[in-house]
Amino acid sequence: MNTPINYEIVKEEIEKSGLPIVGNATIREIVRLVNRIEARSGEKFIRMEMGVPGLEPPQIAIDAEIEALKSGVSSKYPMMEGDAQLKIEISRFAKLFLDIDVHSEHCLPTVGSMQGAMACFMVANRNNKDREGTLFIDPGFPVQKQQCKVLGHNYYSFDVYNYRGQKLRAKIEDFFKTGKISTILYSNPNNPSWIAFTEEELQIIAELADKYDVIVLEDLAYFGMDFRHDYSKPGQPPYQPTVAKYTDNYILLISSSKSFSNAGQRIGMMLISNKLFTRRYPDLKRYYATDGFGYSMIYGALYALSSGVTHSAQKGLAALLKATNDGQFNFVEHVREYGSRAKEMKRIFVENGFKIVYDKDLDEPIADGFYFTYSYPEMTGIELLEKMLYYGISAISLNITNSERIEGIRACVSQTHPSRFPILEQRLKQFHNDHKK
Repeated sequence: MNTPINYEIVKEEIEKSGLPIVGNATIREIVRLVNRIEARSGEKFIRMEMGVPGLEPPQIAIDAEIEALKSGVSSKYPMMEGDAQLKIEISRFAKLFLDIDVHSEHCLPTVGSMQGAMACFMVANRNNKDREGTLFIDPGFPVQKQQCKVLGHNYYSFDVYNYRGQKLRAKIEDFFKTGKISTILYSNPNNPSWIAFTEEELQIIAELADKYDVIVLEDLAYFGMDFRHDYSKPGQPPYQPTVAKYTDNYILLISSSKSFSNAGQRIGMMLISNKLFTRRYPDLKRYYATDGFGYSMIYGALYALSSGVTHSAQKGLAALLKATNDGQFNFVEHVREYGSRAKEMKRIFVENGFKIVYDKDLDEPIADGFYFTYSYPEMTGIELLEKMLYYGISAISLNITNSERIEGIRACVSQTHPSRFPILEQRLKQFHNDHKK
C-alpha cells in the first residue's frame, strides 16, 4: 500500500467512478478517473491512455486560422462540400504522398476522422439492404465499433496478428463469403499494435473487396508515421502505402490530429474514389433523397451530422497542406519525436520486467511509433491497468480494442515528455519490486 500515489485516494476514486471493472473502461472514462485522482493527490500521472498529440501545432496553421477569423468568416455557414482551396490541396496531397488521383470534388473535410467514420457507416453500410455492416480488422479504435452500435449496425472482427501475409486472404474471405459485409475497416499503421500492412496485404484486401463488392474504409490516422520509411518527400517514392493503389472500392480517412498535431481543431479529410463517388446504389433511397453515393454522403450523412466544418479550421489545414505539398513543411520530421520516445519507453518497460505484446511486424521487430503494447507476467490486462493506477501510470487495456491478447495494455507515448522518463523508470522499478515472484 506504500505506492507512489496515495493508495486510499486511488481506491476511493475507483469506487466513486461507478466503473464495474476499471480495466474495461473506455479511453474517456480513464481520462476522467485519472483527472480526479491527480486533483485529489496533487501527483502527476504518466498519462498514456489517450492518443492526443504531445507536440505544438505548426505555426502555419495557427496564422492561417487567425487571418480567417479576422476576415469575418465566423458569421457565415461553411459550404457542406468544403472550402474550394482545401479540396484542391487534399487532392494534391493524395497525389504527392499516396501517388493516387482523387478529384478535388471527391475530397471532403470532416469534423475529425471520427465524424468521417460515422458518415461512412451511415452511407456505405446502407447501400445494400441484404447486408449487415462492417468487418473490423482488429485490434482497433474502440469508438468506431461504438458508432456502429449507436447506428444499430452489426459488425464482425478478428485479431490480425496471426493472419499476416497470405493467411489474411482466407481469413477475410471467410467473412466476405457470408454476403453480410458492407465495409471493411482497418488502420494503417495499426492502433494499437502499430503493425503496418505490406503492399501484398493491401493488394489482398483490394482483390477481395472487388470480388465481393465490399467498400474498404482505410483509416490513415497516423499518416506517414511508420518511421522505418521516409514518406515525407512530396512526389517522390516511397509513398504512404494504401489500398487505393489496387481498387476503386475505397474511402480514405486522413486525420490532421496526429500527423499534423491539430487534434483540437477537429478537422479530418475524407477521400472517396472517383468511381465510388459517382456510383449509384438504389437501396440508398431508403434513407436519402438520391441513390448517388457521393451526393448521399455530403447532403445526407455529413449534413445530418454537422452543417459543415468550421471555416477557420479549414483555412488552417489548407495552408498547412499547401506548405506540405510545396515542400516547405516536412510533416513527418515534425512528429518523428514520437518514434524516439517509444524506443526509450519500451526499453524502460522491458528492463523492469514487462514484455512487449505485439512485438513483431511479420519478421521485423515492431516499429517505434505513437503506440506500443505491454504486459506483465501472470496478470491480465484488466488487472494490470488497475494496479498501475496506484503507481501513477495510466493506459487502456487491449480488451476494449477487440484484441485476443487479453494480457495486454496499450500505451500512447505522446504525452510523456523525455524529461519525465526518470519518473516513469522509478515507478516501474517499484512496481516490479512489489510484484515480481
